[in-house]
Amino acid sequence: MGFSKDWLCEASALALSGALERGEVTSVEILEALLERINEIDVPGTAISLRSVLAVAPDALDAARQADAERARGLVRSPLHGVPILIKDNIEAVGLPGTAGSTALLGRPVPGDSPLVTRLRDAGLVVFGSTNLSQWANMRSPRSTSGWSAVAGLVSNPFQLDRSAGGSSSGSGAALAARLTPLAVGTETDGSITCPASLNGVTGLKAAVGTIPAEGIVPISASQDSPGPMARTVLDTAALYAVLADADGVLDRVSLGAHGAHVAVAKNLTTGDPGTDSLFTDVVARARHLGFVADDVTVALADGSVDHDELTVLVSEMADDLTAFLSRRGGDGPSSLAEVITHENDHADIEMPYFGHEFFDQAVASGGRAGTHYRAARTRNVAWAVEQCLEPALSHADCFIAPCYSPAWKHDLVLGGSGSARWSQVTQAAAIAGWPIATVPMGLVQGLPVGLSIVGRPGSEVTLLAVAFEFEKMLGLVDDGTLVPKFLPPTRG
Repeated sequence: MGFSKDWLCEASALALSGALERGEVTSVEILEALLERINEIDVPGTAISLRSVLAVAPDALDAARQADAERARGLVRSPLHGVPILIKDNIEAVGLPGTAGSTALLGRPVPGDSPLVTRLRDAGLVVFGSTNLSQWANMRSPRSTSGWSAVAGLVSNPFQLDRSAGGSSSGSGAALAARLTPLAVGTETDGSITCPASLNGVTGLKAAVGTIPAEGIVPISASQDSPGPMARTVLDTAALYAVLADADGVLDRVSLGAHGAHVAVAKNLTTGDPGTDSLFTDVVARARHLGFVADDVTVALADGSVDHDELTVLVSEMADDLTAFLSRRGGDGPSSLAEVITHENDHADIEMPYFGHEFFDQAVASGGRAGTHYRAARTRNVAWAVEQCLEPALSHADCFIAPCYSPAWKHDLVLGGSGSARWSQVTQAAAIAGWPIATVPMGLVQGLPVGLSIVGRPGSEVTLLAVAFEFEKMLGLVDDGTLVPKFLPPTRG
């Protein structure tokens, strides 16, 4: 092997791709280095026990050998051919559990690859495992602890081990930051890629709903669920987005930067965390000096009625969509949401040792989309998100930027919830409308990463990534080692 294990784990996906193309390394060698690192720091019982990887595919090395054999024959399916990738464990892939973190799906083989996974395999990527997550993608209880699942336990933040890795794509974010994979896929209903990207110091993109196929993903809401690429660099994220969205020319367009894009600043979207908001102000000042950002805009804020309508929509759609998914899944176990509730009640010591399933109860009681309140709530919700919030904010801009989350808060499985977390409302309107949002690291606060989010219209994903690339270049955090985690032990206070 021409490279050290550390380099193989640290290198970007595109750097690995270049080494593969030049014949300097093989996919098998890359994968063996990653698996060795997973066994050293991620699995329970190791010194760090990160718990970000839920499962390794039994045929992972065979898939890497196949990628190497194809390359030897001159068959290169994409710029990422032979590069390993992890997917969130609510995404169905043959050979992986696809549990959404619940024992209700454990041991029930998936019926086939999701279309998303088919695209990855067709592009020659090595789908070598799945990541831990907030159980049922964090839509089970208002008291849930992000990153915890009954199947795989609690994901830790690689920067400080008693801190949250976010949710619900916690394992994907933590595994990237910990150098356990160069690429990952997350899913977002409202904040579930944005949050772990911010807290773990990586880049993520939630594409507009429908841009990347969501079939074969354990659902919450057809109107809001969207999978998306995650990586340690913007260009890696762009290359993966091109595969997931089956889009041409993405990497070339993003690498040219966002010259000419009109970037507005959402001046009233703050996290309430002084350090994060101060850093965002400094980053914006630097960008203004370079002529990169333009006007300030005010973005309409959600009130309690917006929150209530969104929850009504989510539980109603989940009542229908999750039941349909479970009935299709097959195998022994619950075939409806009501049966999941029974399963969790019967196995409460495993499934509910820390928090319950209040949202499931609400979903069953809602009556689904045919229920009394769904249609009006969805109409009001979309009208607020699009007509009152997004369209006015973007009337003279291609996108707007805002800080997203405070530094990672401490885990609290006893009291539940998000503890001392602080966040802006940058994800909510985009989530409700199904519009895209990208997140890129903007620095450290108290030694922990915080991110900057970029919101645009459907179809603007490449522009959002290009804007993220401008910030990445301006800040230089990838190159100067700022975003390399230290795995600090728990602290008091």
